[in-house]
Amino acid sequence: MLVLVTGAAGFIGSHLVDRLLADGHQVIGVDDFSSGRNARADVEIWRMDVADPALAGRVAARRPEVICHLAAQVSVRASVADPLHDARTNALGTANVLEAARAGGARKVVFASSCAVYGVPDALPVPPDAELRPASPYAASKVSGEVYLRTYRALHDLDFTILTLANVYGPRQTPEGEAGVVSIFTDALLAGRPTRVFGDGTQTRDYVYVLDVVDAFARAAGDAGGGGRFNVGTGLQTTDRELHTLVAEAVGAPDDPAFAPPRPGDLPAMAVDPAATERALGWRPRVPLRDGLAATAAWARERVAAGSA
Repeated sequence: MLVLVTGAAGFIGSHLVDRLLADGHQVIGVDDFSSGRNARADVEIWRMDVADPALAGRVAARRPEVICHLAAQVSVRASVADPLHDARTNALGTANVLEAARAGGARKVVFASSCAVYGVPDALPVPPDAELRPASPYAASKVSGEVYLRTYRALHDLDFTILTLANVYGPRQTPEGEAGVVSIFTDALLAGRPTRVFGDGTQTRDYVYVLDVVDAFARAAGDAGGGGRFNVGTGLQTTDRELHTLVAEAVGAPDDPAFAPPRPGDLPAMAVDPAATERALGWRPRVPLRDGLAATAAWARERVAAGSA
């Protein structure tokens, strides 16, 4: 089938393009290249903003069966500093992608949401039917996208699956975004620069490897999971201090971070329950954190070596 991937040159989107091509699908990409640096030369990528009204005409001309919508402004702190830019990219951008999907007769949209929509949860790991409590413009824009998806399904019979992502990490990651700390620690430790842990190091996150994430997208692009929200994470909590130890182990560097004051607005803990995702999509995380960090460190070493060659 023909699949359109928004954010196709980005961290997760570029891995998804690779997976879809390996599965035998045809792929078209959309990316404004504001942060994406991983475009494939053998894939047609439209250089445009997802909020550009011209998107509908291009989608209508090509008529992809499925749209995987990953393009987004991904920084919570950037959304607080500039909420209008965040809303334009994430809320208006998603509405524009859905209108393009309608115009092009797409069967389904698979939407990348975020565990940030849960805010401070009552219990961990968070089930997919938990109350949504967005505590940042970024999280609010993701909730807005989910509302638009349900509205287009009711009005236009456009199917969707929402994948609520935990903290995604892996090769090709940049320091921005919710799991950027993995990239920050890896790059700094490889370069021998000092590292910092904010607060007392007990804040937790749920880290899920990027190839596991794209497996969930590939499965959701089929008929399963229509109309649902599904968590894509491990259900396991890793503290910031534990993560630093694991990254230092993967890099082969000293495990000696400095400690800085906690950052306002950071959630104290997060993990998402993926049990319903396994039941609906047959998906579960397969890459242990140690193995994923080792692969990430190996990729970062190769990038550094290529840059110095």
